[in-house]
Amino acid sequence: MHHRSVAELMTRDVVRARRDLPFKEIVKLLAENDVTAVPVVDELDRPLGVVSEADLLRKSSDQADPSGRTPIPHLEAWERAKAEGARAEELMSAPAVCARPEWTVVEAARLMEVQNVKRLPVVDETDKLLGIVSRSDLLRVFLRRDDAIHEEINRDVLQRTMGLAPSEVTVEVGQGQVVLGGSVEFKSLIPIIERLCRSVDGVVSVAEHITYRTDDARTSRTDT
Repeated sequence: MHHRSVAELMTRDVVRARRDLPFKEIVKLLAENDVTAVPVVDELDRPLGVVSEADLLRKSSDQADPSGRTPIPHLEAWERAKAEGARAEELMSAPAVCARPEWTVVEAARLMEVQNVKRLPVVDETDKLLGIVSRSDLLRVFLRRDDAIHEEINRDVLQRTMGLAPSEVTVEVGQGQVVLGGSVEFKSLIPIIERLCRSVDGVVSVAEHITYRTDDARTSRTDT
């Protein structure tokens, strides 16, 4: 099975900021390129962090309301330091959470979830910036056509990997939702088939209605 990699999904023409870029120039950079965040890089083009609209807005939130109606919010020490920052390296969220180009969508998505970030700079083995991948980039795998998903499940999962004949397991795919039917020899094969189908790029869900002729798990317990 072929899983689309980060290299296939990332944006290669990356808008970036140098560490000494002033606040107003960062705002201008975001606006002119219609992006919400940019990686901050050093002299060797290695990501140091990411500066986003949220980072910049801390400066606004730290300002008093001229009307006096809205109290100044309490900021932690690190948030106040950012709010008082004037250059990219002072405003950015650091260190940069980065991905590698050979990673799968699953690996990148898990890192985003764990680190609670919306985008990942992509770096090579020397930590040099190659691109950037966002949540919306990863979601593009779910635009895959149903017939392509159907073909991969039939050919790569059922026939090549599991060694099953086309007549043994039926596959229906609609809007990325997979429905499996038919019958296999051993019960233990069913969860394996389901797990492999879920790992196919573009699959939203898997409903399994496969029957079996031999409960090999029960036979194994009896033999022991």
